[in-house]
Amino acid sequence: MAVDKLFKDEATEEKGERARMDKVLQSTGRGRSVTVTNDGATILKSLHIDNPAAKVLVDISKVQDDEVGDGTTSVVVLAGELLREAEKLVAAKIHPMTVISGYRMAAECARNALLQRVMDNKDDAERFKADLMKIAMTTLSSKILSQDKEHFAKLAVDAVMRLKGSTNLEAIQIIKKPGGSLKDSFIDEGFILDKKMGIGQPKRIENAKILVANTAMDTDKVKIYGARVRVDSMSRVAQIEGAEKEKMKEKVQKIIAHGTNCFVNRQLIYNFPEELFADAGILAIEHADFDGIERLALVTGGEIASTFDNPESFKLGHCKLIEEIMIGEDKLIHFSGVEMGQACTIVLRGASFHVLDEAERSLHDALCVISQTVVDSRVLLGGGWPEMVMAKEVDELARRTPGKKSHAIEAFSRALQAIPTTIADNAGLDSAELISQLRAEHHKEGCTAGIDILSGAVGGMEKLGISESFKVKQAVLLSATEAAEMILRVDEIITCAPRKREDRM
Repeated sequence: MAVDKLFKDEATEEKGERARMDKVLQSTGRGRSVTVTNDGATILKSLHIDNPAAKVLVDISKVQDDEVGDGTTSVVVLAGELLREAEKLVAAKIHPMTVISGYRMAAECARNALLQRVMDNKDDAERFKADLMKIAMTTLSSKILSQDKEHFAKLAVDAVMRLKGSTNLEAIQIIKKPGGSLKDSFIDEGFILDKKMGIGQPKRIENAKILVANTAMDTDKVKIYGARVRVDSMSRVAQIEGAEKEKMKEKVQKIIAHGTNCFVNRQLIYNFPEELFADAGILAIEHADFDGIERLALVTGGEIASTFDNPESFKLGHCKLIEEIMIGEDKLIHFSGVEMGQACTIVLRGASFHVLDEAERSLHDALCVISQTVVDSRVLLGGGWPEMVMAKEVDELARRTPGKKSHAIEAFSRALQAIPTTIADNAGLDSAELISQLRAEHHKEGCTAGIDILSGAVGGMEKLGISESFKVKQAVLLSATEAAEMILRVDEIITCAPRKREDRM
C-alpha cells in the first residue's frame, strides 16, 4: 500500500485550477527528450513502474484518457484514497471481501445520487452550447491554456459541433506551428497539409480531383538489390536507365489516366516523374506522412491507392479549392470545401514546441470531453459539488446499513471528500475549514455549493458557471472503485524467477 500512497500523492498535485507547477519528464533513452506537462495520464504513462498495484492505477488512468479524455488525475486520487481507507479497515480486522461488498453498495448509491441531480439541456440548442462552453472551460482551467480558456473553449466547441454528433475526432486535425502566442491559435474549415507545392506546378486548383497514393515514385534510378549487372560498355548502362525511365513514364501515364489534377503520395517523388506531372498540369505532393494521407483520404472521400491498373473501379477524393497559404514563416497546402463537411483544422501557435505539445494535450482533453457530452448530454456542476453530494448520500446509506459493511460505506464517503480537499489544498486554502463549511451547506435543500478557489470560500457553482460532464464523473467513480476492488482482492504477489538460459554449447 505504501507505493499506492506515494503514487496517489504525486497525482494529487495536478488536481484543481491552481494546481502546482508542471512536471518536467526527462527521458532516459537516447536524446534525453524533455516533456513539460501537468496532464495526469501523460505523467503516469511516462513512469517506469515495477509495482503491480501501481500498474493497475496507471492502467485506469490510461483507460480514462482513452474513454472520456478527462478525469485522469481524479481517478488515481480517488482509487488511492479508497485503498488508504481500506488499509485502515483491514488493520481493524475487517475482511477485504466485506470492504469490497460495502464499496460496491456505496458506488451504486453515489451513482444514483448523481443521476437524480443531472441537468440535460439537449433540446435547447443555446443552453446546450453554453453548457459545452462551461465544461470546456472547466476542463482547461488546470491546464496551460487556462489564461485563454474562453478562446480555446470556443475553438473546441466549434470544432466538435461541426462533427454533428459524431465522436470521430480524426476529422479534427491539430497543426502546431511555433511563433506568435497561444492566443493567435485559430480554427479553419477544411484540411491543411503541412507540405510545400513543387516547383513549376499550379499553385491553385479549383474543383480538385485528388488521387491519394502510397506508391514508390523513385524508380527512375537503377536499383537492383542483391544483384550485379555486368555490361560491356557505358551505352548499355544508358539503355538500362532508359528502360527504367520508360517504366516510370508508363506509371505516370496510368496515374494521369485516372482524370486527377492533384496527386498526393506518401513516399518520395523523384525529379523525373515530378517533371511529367508538371507538364500535365497536375499538382504532385510528395512525402505526405501516413497520418496525413489517411486523414486526407477520409475528409475528401477518396481511397488510398497503391496500384493504378483499374481507374474505373477507383474512388477519387474531391474538394472545391486547393491553394497555398502562409502560417508564420511556413507555406502549407489548404484543401477547402472538402467532401466531409465536418472536417476542420485547429492551428496552434506558441512560443516553443514544449508549449505547443502541452497545448495540444490540453485541447485534446477538451475535445474528447465535449464530443462525449454531445452524445451523453447530461451535465453536473463542478468544483467539488458532485463529490459532496455523493458523500452525503453514501453517509446516509452507512447509517441505515447494519453490520461491518457500514464501516466500509462510511470509509467510501470519506474517500470521496478527498477530491474537494485536494482542490482546496492545491489552491493554498484551508481544506479542513472549507470542507466542514461545504458539508454544512449540503444539508440545505437544492444546494449548489462548491469550492470557489478565486475568492477562497464556498461559492455557488451554478452562478460561477463551473460544470462537468456526467459521463466523466461516472467513469471516475466506477473505474476507481473497480481498481481498488481488484487490488484489495490480492492477498499475495508471486514473482516468477527469470527463465534460465539453456546452455547451447
